[in-house]
Amino acid sequence: MLEGKNINLRVVEKEDLPLLQEWWNDPNFAGIYNPLLVQESRVDIEKDYEKLGSEKAWFLITKKDGTRIGYFGVGLVGPYWEIGYVLIPSERGKGYCTEATQIAVDYLFMSKNIARIQAITLSENIASQKVLEKVGFKKEGTLRSSLFTRGKWTDEYIYSIIREEWKEPKVLTKTA
Repeated sequence: MLEGKNINLRVVEKEDLPLLQEWWNDPNFAGIYNPLLVQESRVDIEKDYEKLGSEKAWFLITKKDGTRIGYFGVGLVGPYWEIGYVLIPSERGKGYCTEATQIAVDYLFMSKNIARIQAITLSENIASQKVLEKVGFKKEGTLRSSLFTRGKWTDEYIYSIIREEWKEPKVLTKTA
């Protein structure tokens, strides 16, 4: 488990898969500024889960009391890592996603020999852009008409943080 001050990132276990299926198949889970997630069966999710390993990981964002409030994914894309996250609607705007992102950045730079971490967000998703900027990510550019979601083509922004900008852990207190 990756422990922060207010939340933890816990590796997804097989018994968490029904919750992930419920979240991912709920169009409201991702929110209006995220693409609709592909509707997946339990079998599909279990197959994806079995492929997790050294190049891809799923975490649950949990409060200190163990309440599961969101999902955080990390994956190797070429020579760098990409992150993605979603909180349940009732827990947004409380700083949890910023802390989860900082924990993930600290963990990846402390455990992987990598130069950069990146994230992609819809151009309208100001909340996600603020999360990334608070953690030290810089906007690199616009991917024009790159994603068809909710009936229209939309732009995405690509953000990154490089090792030289990170320098040292800011949130991660310990790994268990």
